[in-house]
Amino acid sequence: MPRIAYFGPSGTFTEMALAKLESSAVFDGPVERVAAPSQGAALDLIRSGDVDGAVVPIESSVEGSISATLDSLAIGPRLQIVAETELEVSFTILARPGTELADVRTLAAYPVAAAQVRMWIARRLADAEIYTSASNAAAAEDVAEGRADAAVSTALAGERLGLTALASGVADHEQAITRFVLVTRPRVAPAATGADRTSIVLELANEPGSLMRAFAEFATRGIDLTRIESRPTRTGMGTYRFYLDCVGHIDDTAVAEALKALHRTARIRFLGSWPATSATGTPPPSDEAAAEWLTQLRKGVADL
Repeated sequence: MPRIAYFGPSGTFTEMALAKLESSAVFDGPVERVAAPSQGAALDLIRSGDVDGAVVPIESSVEGSISATLDSLAIGPRLQIVAETELEVSFTILARPGTELADVRTLAAYPVAAAQVRMWIARRLADAEIYTSASNAAAAEDVAEGRADAAVSTALAGERLGLTALASGVADHEQAITRFVLVTRPRVAPAATGADRTSIVLELANEPGSLMRAFAEFATRGIDLTRIESRPTRTGMGTYRFYLDCVGHIDDTAVAEALKALHRTARIRFLGSWPATSATGTPPPSDEAAAEWLTQLRKGVADL
């Protein structure tokens, strides 16, 4: 039975994403779930050999990329994304039995969650002091253990801890979605499906035009970049890594050629190619006709 870590404790949206991956037959059978206190800790359990994989959040439609996950993927021994899933995210406000909204003076919340419900808090709990928790499920634990009056959390965490829901379906934006990825040690990428995502991290020379030249490797081959983001390397002011997602698979000729070209001039970390849950953008062009044309030229066929 594979051991799969997740950003815990039990009751987080990440555990729900792991359950969704299990139900979609991403794994060959049942898995042993291992809670980790952070995204980085979950990924480090892979590197240490304590688990076979980890599920972590990587992007929110409301707050953007999850920086802790991106940074943890960029440093240390290389890991690889092999699958993804998405969850519609809304929150439950939990409290100990007998507590009413009017009684709430302290509100425990994971920072990403607090950002996604800031307008609701301003309307309904404007006077509450925000207490920072390590995760959505940890916020519920903080309430159960008396460190806060209420929590921005999940219904699952409330059920497990015997807490009362003061409000459900809390979200500032309708259809807020978070994308989660399954990460393993490096291995052969899942087979191309025609609706795939490829992700890389680039470290470029600090010289004029280096970023534009990197983008050109994709543009000239008709590859659709769907995410472009920079994060500081934390090694000095003004030094950045660039995280790029594109439509396509490493087995697509255009994508493979772009990766080879980038490897010649930049430090590149391949984060994986895998089936995309939501197909966005335009797939790279096929090279079948061009490849056949070249084959015929090599055979000496005339009048092509």
